Amino acid sequence: MNCHYVDRCTTYYEVERLHQQRHLTETPDFEAVNPTINYNLTLPEYSVSEDGQVVEGGEFREEYDVVGCESFLMEKGKWAKLRPGELIPT
Repeated sequence: MNCHYVDRCTTYYEVERLHQQRHLTETPDFEAVNPTINYNLTLPEYSVSEDGQVVEGGEFREEYDVVGCESFLMEKGKWAKLRPGELIPT
């Protein structure tokens, strides 16, 4: 969120796509060097009913986060400048 290249980065663009979020740009032109992406998979919760049936609650959820790259260039508040008034993704 504090990277100078966040609005031009093809890696961040792909993460936005995976999250089905509005893109900061439709034409990213910056290729990050060795980006690191965290991937978290949340499984549905299961329980067993009184009659012994397995009951699924919820759904699979996937979360992707760009957590670093060798191209990182600090620009504090960059994302907030691009989307004033919007909540900053965490």
